[in-house]
Amino acid sequence: MAGEPGDRDSGAPGAEAVVARFHQLYYNNADQTLRKTQWLGNRVIKCPLDLWVYQEIICEIRPALIVETGSGRGGSAVFMASVCDLIEHGRVVTVDTRDVERPQHERITYLLGSSTDPPVVERVRSEAAGEACVMVVLDSDHSAEHVLEELRCYAPFVSPGSYLIVEDTNVNGHPVVPGHGPGPMEAVNEFLATESGRDFTVDPACEKFFMTLNPGGYLKRR
Repeated sequence: MAGEPGDRDSGAPGAEAVVARFHQLYYNNADQTLRKTQWLGNRVIKCPLDLWVYQEIICEIRPALIVETGSGRGGSAVFMASVCDLIEHGRVVTVDTRDVERPQHERITYLLGSSTDPPVVERVRSEAAGEACVMVVLDSDHSAEHVLEELRCYAPFVSPGSYLIVEDTNVNGHPVVPGHGPGPMEAVNEFLATESGRDFTVDPACEKFFMTLNPGGYLKRR
């Protein structure tokens, strides 16, 4: 991942509290922040700092395939496809249970269904087969149970040196939405303790801007 994580002064007195407070301010004012973020006119419900990190990862590892679960309205897929356009490499396969109108792009394939349904997983497996570099972004149902099942299904598709990104690890008090219940962060922690999870490590360089909606969620395959 591009960047020098050792350059950041995360040990500054009170830094964690400052970041957590800003994180809460940003997240709890979603009508001004998250819901007003757009890429080429398409709403993208992500923090721009995370989007910047995404483009750095895509430019560095040059994935032939990016798998996304949780298409939403398609804004993040368009963002990633646009970066692929700029580097003239890669495509996006994105999965969602909702059949809604989404922006079309020659590098995007939309799949309808639950990300953990066997037919969907098998379709993604076939899309990933033979690709030199595969990256995965998990952003669908944020319950710990569902995310853990996604991790089990999709981790094998991630290429060595590539990334498995688990979004919204910030909920359930990390540091927002304390009443959410076990979510992505808890799923990541459980996954990393498994045999399959030992192939991955959390990459702190992806959190170099301090503020991220995916703390501890940028997993790099060894």
